[in-house]
Amino acid sequence: MNLGNLKQMTERGEKIAVLTCYDASFATLMEDAGVDLLLVGDSLGMVLQGAGSTLAVTLHDMQYHTRCVARGAKNIGIISDMPFGSYQISPEQALRNAARLMAAGAHMVKLEGGSVMADTVRFLTSRGIPVCGHLGFTPQSVHQLGGYRVQGRNTEDAERLLHDAMALEEAGAGLLVLEMVPAGLASSLTAQINIPTIGIGAGTDCDGQVLVMHDMLGIYPGKTPKFVKNFMQGAASVQAALAAYVQEVKSGAFPAAGHSF
Repeated sequence: MNLGNLKQMTERGEKIAVLTCYDASFATLMEDAGVDLLLVGDSLGMVLQGAGSTLAVTLHDMQYHTRCVARGAKNIGIISDMPFGSYQISPEQALRNAARLMAAGAHMVKLEGGSVMADTVRFLTSRGIPVCGHLGFTPQSVHQLGGYRVQGRNTEDAERLLHDAMALEEAGAGLLVLEMVPAGLASSLTAQINIPTIGIGAGTDCDGQVLVMHDMLGIYPGKTPKFVKNFMQGAASVQAALAAYVQEVKSGAFPAAGHSF
């Protein structure tokens, strides 16, 4: 799986199924179930480490879990989150740390932020490091955003998100995660840019979907977000739940209206 494959999938109308993954065993299971991309998410701070946010996750944590996932996933794309504080100072800092994640087995790195990060995205992509952007609710900015809130509800915020998406695309980003934005806005934004969008709480019209593995298996003890579906309910095994997730993303059955804002 590479960026060219993703673009081809969207061109033929095939949805992209993405899940977070943190270890070799689940990487193998997900690949066998037909998941298209694995995201080594800094969500590990919450679901693995028990923290209240992603902010304490370190670059060492991300390298370790990326290596684990890469050992289990042989023929599937791996995206690794750049943790808080590892890329915001300068493009040069971002390059040093992105290179470490790529050396650990990532095929693409993900960073949060809009046009303010465009120069960093351009710096990385011009040096051979594929970048996935992340807009809408950005967990590393949870305190600045005032908590876990839907983004882009008013006209000004919606226009800002569209401007940010276009800036990231122009800078060379190859993929864009949209988190907790109104379904109508995500649909409009997806139609106006030429790179695939991956939604999480952003409606069904994105080019693909992503969920945190622990959420979609119903094993995270924290509060379940509105946009999550527990695929273990009615499934005979974890493998069956993973396959059901892939099937529902591909068919457009997930997310349903009740999972959207």
